Amino acid sequence: MPRPPLLLVPPSEGKAAGGRRAGRPDSFADELAGPRAAVLAELGRAVRRPDAATRASVLGVRGELLDRALAATAELVDGTAPVLPAWRRYSGVVWAGLDPATLTAADRRRVLVPSALYGLTTAADPVADYRLKFLVSLGRLGRLSTFWRPSITPALVARARGRVVVDLLPAEHAHALDLTGLDGVARVLRVRFVGPDGHRAVGHEAKTAKGRLARALLDGGLAAADSFAHDGWRSSRDGDVVTVTAPGG
Repeated sequence: MPRPPLLLVPPSEGKAAGGRRAGRPDSFADELAGPRAAVLAELGRAVRRPDAATRASVLGVRGELLDRALAATAELVDGTAPVLPAWRRYSGVVWAGLDPATLTAADRRRVLVPSALYGLTTAADPVADYRLKFLVSLGRLGRLSTFWRPSITPALVARARGRVVVDLLPAEHAHALDLTGLDGVARVLRVRFVGPDGHRAVGHEAKTAKGRLARALLDGGLAAADSFAHDGWRSSRDGDVVTVTAPGG
């Protein structure tokens, strides 16, 4: 019997606060310890700079959100940041559609999340509160998507061998992975969300549809990609490309 698919799902900018002291290491702690330490060191240097505009640019927020991000980053740097499982930390629209609180622990481990701070985790792994995007150029590391690619790709290959990987990533996160590294190792099913005109769909509704499709794939397997329907959004499949079209298409 084939093993159930793995899903690549983006993290969310919206994150729940709080948590508890870090305990067990996460699923990729051994493979990614080196690059994670490098990112954390450069992030610490960046937020210690006196230029407020630079700090805001690195963290991607301003005002009260910047104050929270600076406080969370300070805890990361000094090793005291509380953690929550990723499925509880990420609170954005995609994750609301996924409804991870009602998933089994095994299914949460099938959700793989690329992030600019951790590189790669599962939805079950501990994650701190943070603000950092792959689009950021961070000190000596340069663009984080480029920096992470040589580390995340082999970590994914090792996890995905002999399985199907469903790519639900937006461009920012997809650039941090070289999915051609899975050629001959795993099958990749790519998912596109489009409007009635065939152009890329963005916005709240598209994110909700993405979360609902992710949940359908976890519950029903790959067959869900052929018959997905949610609030007028419908899927069609051509080989290893799934197109999810907005209402009216």
